[in-house]
Amino acid sequence: MHLQGELLSCVRGERRLFSGVSLRLAPGEALCLTGDNGAGKSSLLRLLAGLLRPAAGCLRMDGVPVISDEAAYRDRLHFIGHSEPVKAAFSVHENLDFWTRLMGHGSVPAQACDSALEVMGIAHLAAIPARLLSSGQRKRLNLARLAAVRRELWLLDEPFSSLDADATNRLRDLILAHLGGGGIAVIATHADMGFKAAQQLRLQNTIVAEMDVL
Repeated sequence: MHLQGELLSCVRGERRLFSGVSLRLAPGEALCLTGDNGAGKSSLLRLLAGLLRPAAGCLRMDGVPVISDEAAYRDRLHFIGHSEPVKAAFSVHENLDFWTRLMGHGSVPAQACDSALEVMGIAHLAAIPARLLSSGQRKRLNLARLAAVRRELWLLDEPFSSLDADATNRLRDLILAHLGGGGIAVIATHADMGFKAAQQLRLQNTIVAEMDVL
């Protein structure tokens, strides 16, 4: 997969959050997205996920406009936002099984859930109701989707928040393995990821303040 955004602009309500954002990501590359609160980081991720339409500009996958087949594009990405879609009455395993079946169109092996929970360090919690999880454990469960279903593009909004040192290390290793396998990641974060992204994009107010290729 190659992801390209050309002069993207986002307007929410009557406010223009950003304009003129261009990016180009190849397999194995990560983009670190930073900026002040309200600068539009989450909105840019939602735009890249196909959940928002750009007010201007074009988003392309492998040179083809995403708008030409949005369903196929979404089937190639993971979007992890601020919300944690965890069903309190379901067990930890049942929650992940639900999402893997939904995202894998029923083709994901059952053991994928067990393996993904192990990757995020919560396999020992598989049988307990999700309502008993701490905030950090719920975050681990949500992130386990990344390991359970392979998708080429990861869009992650503050994925390191609410994680302790162990979970942070596990997530970092998971992202690095994804990039090493030719995946792409766009990560909005204020935290130190523990590795350098190929590109840095900083949003400030309504303009792009800085974009560097390291």
